[in-house]
Amino acid sequence: MRLHHRNISCISFLSKAPYGHLCAKLQEQVWVKTVPGTGMCTDRSEQKNVTLDQILADRRSYRRFRPEYPPEDAIRRIIHAGLLAPFAAAAVGNSTDYFRRFFVMKKGSQSMTAAAPLVMAEIHRMSENLHEEMKNNPRLRERAMGFAQRLAMIKKQGIVPGFGTAPYYIVVAERKGYPPVELQSLAHCMENMWLKATALELGFQLVSITSEMAHNPEFCNILGITPGEWELMGCAIGYPQEILSPSIRPPVEEVTRWLE
Repeated sequence: MRLHHRNISCISFLSKAPYGHLCAKLQEQVWVKTVPGTGMCTDRSEQKNVTLDQILADRRSYRRFRPEYPPEDAIRRIIHAGLLAPFAAAAVGNSTDYFRRFFVMKKGSQSMTAAAPLVMAEIHRMSENLHEEMKNNPRLRERAMGFAQRLAMIKKQGIVPGFGTAPYYIVVAERKGYPPVELQSLAHCMENMWLKATALELGFQLVSITSEMAHNPEFCNILGITPGEWELMGCAIGYPQEILSPSIRPPVEEVTRWLE
């Protein structure tokens, strides 16, 4: 639904870099009441909506990070955002042991040094298994060729994107329940953390190989959890080397059908 112009001015911060090129488009849709001469909102609800719209548009996947570490308080705030994410209460039941855990590894730390060869070994295993499956499955070969080439590149370079390439690597564990909806809960958690990192002007990258480590005894031992009892997902966080432009998506009207 489009918000109509109400003879009031667009919130001032939308015109600041790096959002200036979006300001004209956003002005067509989002208008807020302001205090004359200040550019400040008088409508708190609309201010929150405009700020959220800005963060949503700003959310990007960063793959290159500066070496300096963000403050630990920022990491705690990102983790807190993950704690606020939805979860499947019916699936996890009344467990007295909290169902969502966070594990923070610093670049160069003892834990990351121990985990690195385990993650790389998993990359090799995935690559070999995929190639074997592709040999006898032409349809899979057609669909998975790009991913197979990406795995081959990671093997050649010896670097897993997001693992050890950012100051922080965070693993999130979600306890398994029934029905099995842990991956959905982890997706909610990751999105919350991603948006909070964006609001803090930090770069964020999903490290999807983490999910393959949930049954690895050595990796789980590093985390101090029982293999097979938790689903895992991970992310890399740090200061981005460069600021990417906000996400561009098609107009809502092009991808939406209102059903009778």
